[in-house]
Amino acid sequence: MCVKFVLPVCVLLCGVAAHAQNPTPREKPRIVVSPNQRFLMREDGTPFFYLADTAWEMFHRLTFEEADAFMQLRAKQGFNVLQVMVLEEHDGLDVPSVSGHTALIERDPTRPNEPYFAHIDRVVARANELGLTIAMLPTWGDKWNKKWGKGPEIFTPENARMYGKWIAARYRNADIIWVLGGDRPVENDTHRAILRAMAEGVREGDGGRHLITFHPTGGQRSSQYFHSEPWLDFNMAQTGHGRNSTNYRVIEDDYKLTPTKPCLDGEPGYEAHPAGFNLANGHLNDFDARRAAWWAALSGAAGHTYGCHAIWQFYDERRDPVNFPAQTWREAQHLPGATQMRHVRTLLESLPYFTRRPAPEIIRNNPKEEHRRIVASTDATSGQSDGTYILVYVPYADIAPTLDLTPLKDSEIAGVWYNPRTGERLNPFPVKRGSSENFCPPSRFSALDWVLILQTKN
Repeated sequence: MCVKFVLPVCVLLCGVAAHAQNPTPREKPRIVVSPNQRFLMREDGTPFFYLADTAWEMFHRLTFEEADAFMQLRAKQGFNVLQVMVLEEHDGLDVPSVSGHTALIERDPTRPNEPYFAHIDRVVARANELGLTIAMLPTWGDKWNKKWGKGPEIFTPENARMYGKWIAARYRNADIIWVLGGDRPVENDTHRAILRAMAEGVREGDGGRHLITFHPTGGQRSSQYFHSEPWLDFNMAQTGHGRNSTNYRVIEDDYKLTPTKPCLDGEPGYEAHPAGFNLANGHLNDFDARRAAWWAALSGAAGHTYGCHAIWQFYDERRDPVNFPAQTWREAQHLPGATQMRHVRTLLESLPYFTRRPAPEIIRNNPKEEHRRIVASTDATSGQSDGTYILVYVPYADIAPTLDLTPLKDSEIAGVWYNPRTGERLNPFPVKRGSSENFCPPSRFSALDWVLILQTKN
């Protein structure tokens, strides 16, 4: 006769945590919010431009060797964050991961399955070795709001707090950012209570060592639900997968909120995703991904998330495709948009970082069509002529922006066109000092996008 012994919840959670707590030695200073509350940075003052890929299913669907190769490539491509979920969506809680294990015992969030998390430990440790921060979702949203998806709903405020405390203690010394939510709306007080309790558990479990944000459903923002909550360190939006989703407006709105918090687009249109979820509209391409990144960054975002439709689900011939991926994940990891994201980060980190602000007021001839919007940033104090640079993103080269240059210091100015597809700078040219100037992009009358850099020489 077999007798089943059921241990108290605290013994189960604490026992597993004690076995494998702190799997990764911390080698880098923590990621924190900058003193002006606009940016992210390392504790030592190093700027941290959050440049992520949505590797949502990586823990569940990739072997360690596959994850290692993928992460090496993404690090080489200039990414510094991977967004990954622990309790995943499409295989539910009952299909074992490629490591052969389910995440929970009998779907109970107070009974985590040690072998499943041991695999995650290895992947997180390797990511950190490669210079990648894991933006970790403790669970996808269908586990607290099964509005769609497999679910099931397993969280209550009580077990959400315990699970949050346990998982945060386990990864206390890893280089991570916590992301609550997971693509579901917050529709009632129970949902709010679950998420608050999980956040409080995370804070208790890791002693407040890591930042927390919230990943909302499509077309929504974390600020709609939790902007004033003390646990929400920075705002995240999901602007969705339409072809002309104007994510700069979302960033502009979050940038203006009080209290001031950093903000970013955590899920814009994925490269190679059917536009508007409709194959008849074709697939989004590298231009769509690139424009979203530059629009957001120069509108005040503290970072940006790239995504690719085959990558997030790690689609290959062994798996059922979700919404018509155009290629396997191994092919998709080399798509052009993934190689172009680094140029946003490279340029912004090469300039005075923590004084950057959006500067829509310097653009005198913005097109009426929202999908053709020009955006600009500067380090000039508002209303002052003390800036050392202006950056202007021109999404279509048939637009010649007229710019007010008065925010720049009264000194010699040099201009250069920066290619957002390659990171190359064309030959610099002198800029005549005046209240406004017209600038014709290279390859005028084409559909190519460009970034104009204006810098003072002293």
